[in-house]
Amino acid sequence: MLDVTDLVLEDHATVRRQFALLDDCHDDPRALAVVWKGLARMLDVHAACEEEVFYPSLLRVGDSGDDDSTEGDAVDETDDAIGDHNKIRDAVAEARRHEAGTDDWWEAVRRAREENDDHLAEEEHDALPDFRRNASDALRAELALRWLDWRYAHDSGAGITYDKDPEEYIAEHTP
Repeated sequence: MLDVTDLVLEDHATVRRQFALLDDCHDDPRALAVVWKGLARMLDVHAACEEEVFYPSLLRVGDSGDDDSTEGDAVDETDDAIGDHNKIRDAVAEARRHEAGTDDWWEAVRRAREENDDHLAEEEHDALPDFRRNASDALRAELALRWLDWRYAHDSGAGITYDKDPEEYIAEHTP
């Protein structure tokens, strides 16, 4: 069965591998520029795809946080994710302003990596398990198709909207 959570996790693994590639070509500015170009695009596209496909559904079916459970509050998870995406995008944009391999570039890439690492860990420990607990198999499969369709249509990164206000996003996507 296709499952949107599997596709999200596949992207996470790819992003982690791409950051490791930067470590491997640390002293080669040309290689750094090439690897970073693809990684920066993927970070942007992945975040936008989550915002388009995954998080609106999490807000509809995820835990509401109304009970005494310490696990999963879809609104808080979404608010945090949108804020994280903004921080990652800001660091990516900063890196684009510098030549690959320079100290300023590495500082921006380090910030992007740290923000991304924190985001992936939170998502994997909170949002994805919340969604798995509460979404039907049919919804997970439907969203996987929507995920793939959206990703293929936007893989170039063109037309992606940046820096969304988390509160406005939640208000727009909460039933």
